[in-house]
Amino acid sequence: MSYRDWDESKEVIVIKDSWQYPEREEEGELLREATEKGVINVARYYHYEMVHIGRKEDDINDNIRMGLGITKATDAFLHPSVASEMESRSRSTTRKRSSSSLNTPLPPPKRSCSTSPHAGRRLQNRIHRCVILRDYGKNISEASSRVAMLAVLEGNIKGHESLRDLTGTIQSDVSIGNLMINEEKDNPSWSSFLIDLDLAIKEGRDKSSGAPRKTGTRAFMAIGALYSEDHSFMHDLESFFWVLFWICIHYDGPNKGSRIVPKFEKWNYEDMDELAKLKKGTIDREGDFIKEIREHFTPYYQSLVPWVNRLRRVVFPTDKPWEREDKELYSQMRAVLERAREDPQVLMEL
Repeated sequence: MSYRDWDESKEVIVIKDSWQYPEREEEGELLREATEKGVINVARYYHYEMVHIGRKEDDINDNIRMGLGITKATDAFLHPSVASEMESRSRSTTRKRSSSSLNTPLPPPKRSCSTSPHAGRRLQNRIHRCVILRDYGKNISEASSRVAMLAVLEGNIKGHESLRDLTGTIQSDVSIGNLMINEEKDNPSWSSFLIDLDLAIKEGRDKSSGAPRKTGTRAFMAIGALYSEDHSFMHDLESFFWVLFWICIHYDGPNKGSRIVPKFEKWNYEDMDELAKLKKGTIDREGDFIKEIREHFTPYYQSLVPWVNRLRRVVFPTDKPWEREDKELYSQMRAVLERAREDPQVLMEL
């Protein structure tokens, strides 16, 4: 976070420096459009530009790999010293913010979720971009109470719907690190808001972008997304469910960090098809699902067991992934979360 030297109000702004696929929509332009059209609960645009080195746009192929002669992934394996140098430079200059801001591990940060490199696969270029935003806060896992956590989930669903309705944009990477909460009285940011549109798509355009299709933080990816279905807002709504599921298993209250649960740790690294099967097996029988979450939810989140199951019924009404798009799912999910926030057991802090 920062502020402008000449601004006497000392308004806080957030500078996001990242490397993005040139085939994808430009995050800065998407945020500009969202702000101009009055989208709610999405980080608001302040400024956007491409980063230049000298007079050239900064990218991977022409700058980071300049002079290395690497055009295919196999070259890196043939030249270990060069691969090591690239890896070191990538770690220091291209890594995005991890979804884990706490001391213990969370799912790895978002990335292309394609499988291991294949011989002859061309290395993809990325462009260095800088976006400046007006909103800042903490991620949803750091909410001060169960009620606050449910409220921010509900607010982010509203933001996702507003973004889609007003701009035709689907965020496409719903994850713990991208759902933000603001509980500071003197912070003018939204009380809850979505961040990171660098994997976002315009509805109907994902087929021709040329960028990797399996993207996101895999523990939160929808079952259909794991199977490489064309991305829909329905996949993102399912991801909201998996975020809540994950929080209830890995967090035991405010300021306690996350824990590692071996059964679910492999979700971060499992083969895509196998992970889809694991998730289907988790939600396809109500009795088994309730038994599972009672066993694995932390004591702090036990009061949410019936509500997470009710959300499961809404997201998976036939005990399997959705088969047709239904925009009413937005309001149905919010209704469950709103009722959960009014439950005396949920309101009662331990």
